[in-house]
Amino acid sequence: MPQILTEEQITSALETLPEWTREGGEITRTFAFASYLAGIAFVDKIALDAEAANHHPDIFIGWRKVTLRLTTHSKGGLTEKDIALAQKCDQAAAAPKSE
Repeated sequence: MPQILTEEQITSALETLPEWTREGGEITRTFAFASYLAGIAFVDKIALDAEAANHHPDIFIGWRKVTLRLTTHSKGGLTEKDIALAQKCDQAAAAPKSE
């Protein structure tokens, strides 16, 4: 079972995730896309990673934007699971698109 990260661990992790911000016991990032459907495709992709990790973000879908909020609800704060999923989300957003 993952443990809550210390303040130092959170600060260090966020240095590797420059587009993520901390909001209390969560980290959040808004991703921008060229179209609404590109955002939906991104959500489809990260949903598979989230399900495989049994760690699910709060997802807000808007017009050409997707906002993710990560926290480990069962622990009441941030754990390594949140950092790992944020990294996977960044990788998915940066991956070349096949169109």
